[in-house]
Amino acid sequence: MTDVHKWGSAALTVNTPEPDDDLHNPDPRRDLKNDRGGHIFTARGIANLGCLFILAAVLIFIFFVLPILTHLLTKKQSTQGGFNLGGINATGQIPSIPGNWGLIDVDTPKDAYTKASYMNPGDTWELVFSDEFNTEGRSFYPGDDPYWEAPNLHYWGTVDPATNHNLTYKSGMVSSLNKFCFTGGLIETSVVLPGSNNVHGLWPAIWTMGNLGRAGFGASLDGLWPYSYDSCDVGTLPNQTFPGTQTPLAATENGDPDHGGVLSYLPGQRLSACTCPGESHPGPVRSNGSYVGRAAPEIDIFEATVDNGVGKVSQSAQLHISGQIRRTISRFTDPTITVLNDYHGGEKRRADFLLQIQDCYELDTGCYSVYGFEYVPGFDNGYITWISDSKPVWTVMAAGVGPDPLTEIGARPIPQEPMYIIANLGFSTNFGGIDFENIQLPATMLVDYVRIYQPANAKNIGCDPVEFPTAAYINTYMEAYTNFNLTTWAQFNQTNPKNRLVDNC
Repeated sequence: MTDVHKWGSAALTVNTPEPDDDLHNPDPRRDLKNDRGGHIFTARGIANLGCLFILAAVLIFIFFVLPILTHLLTKKQSTQGGFNLGGINATGQIPSIPGNWGLIDVDTPKDAYTKASYMNPGDTWELVFSDEFNTEGRSFYPGDDPYWEAPNLHYWGTVDPATNHNLTYKSGMVSSLNKFCFTGGLIETSVVLPGSNNVHGLWPAIWTMGNLGRAGFGASLDGLWPYSYDSCDVGTLPNQTFPGTQTPLAATENGDPDHGGVLSYLPGQRLSACTCPGESHPGPVRSNGSYVGRAAPEIDIFEATVDNGVGKVSQSAQLHISGQIRRTISRFTDPTITVLNDYHGGEKRRADFLLQIQDCYELDTGCYSVYGFEYVPGFDNGYITWISDSKPVWTVMAAGVGPDPLTEIGARPIPQEPMYIIANLGFSTNFGGIDFENIQLPATMLVDYVRIYQPANAKNIGCDPVEFPTAAYINTYMEAYTNFNLTTWAQFNQTNPKNRLVDNC
């Protein structure tokens, strides 16, 4: 063993030479010669840095860039408005459902899968929904059918008689409320009208309504039907007049003669564009904080009547607010069989009604006739074209229900709400009376099919679209949509949202 104490103090200094100094003492001249003039940018160094850069780029792409690209570029799987029914679910699986429950009925002929637009014959539209009603024993009790439901109620809103001369009457209805809705497109139905074309008393109809209102359930309709309005002005107020005044004067004249000539006796638009922030409203909210005006407008495919012994169908859109309807901005296909009805609605609805002569009745020819309407929602390019006997019969352009300076109201948009379908055979003294002596009961309205088409680039089906949501609002006030004994919003113990024109927001 070496005794380090014998080394002496000189061994502790840096300058004391040692045999292995060449191994660890730097020598710039020697090292430069050995490194052959090298530098830090060697091939090995570049390779090391390159690998680090590649590894970092891959990690950034996988964990940052790829998720963004996937979110932006991946097309969302659509449920086709059926809450996975008939569509593709989130995992990409196509459901296998026993029976015929898809959005397009398997019995629909293949040649009916497309149809040319009536307004623009060069445009081919695609079938998005059909029901051929061929399944025997089909039930429309609540929960039994994915698209239709038959309510059990007295339809008091149209003064249907419950009893007469010790007889009990029943009318019928099915609707697709909150099950199937569509926005824009073409709806057609093939129908044999009930009864005879020269005996009045029946009220057959196939029509559509915005999903926020349920036909026959007054509380849900109060302040929503039949509005189609998205302006904040006097049109949203009760009677379309400013409180405590008779202004604007035009709103108090040339209206319903049974109510002093007023244009409107409606309670005001409950879910208007004037709704104060924070009030109960289904939305959406604009960037400036104001709400989009919401309602339950109505477009009728047809309501059939017998007028002076002649069968006719009435086709209309009911878009309260009341104002001028510019008939000059309408088109009539065949004025020899198509006329405007002298009736323009009462104090609770204003519309233009078209009458078309029809003889396809159950007890007469028994023939089927195709009725429908084609429409584009909105203000600028909107329109509604009605179809009767498979032919377009008249059109109302959006400009025809534009602003009215006399009543100080804004434009009424061609309905932008998701619309559900109603088919009913009513029996009412409120629709031309009832010829009890000659009417034959039971009477049957036969519906062969209902088909809906939309442009390939404008498919919009479903009852809760992002632009016009309904589900959360309906769920919040479900009793108004399920209790037909609640006839008004106030009877439901609810108050209208504040309107900034008359309330303190």
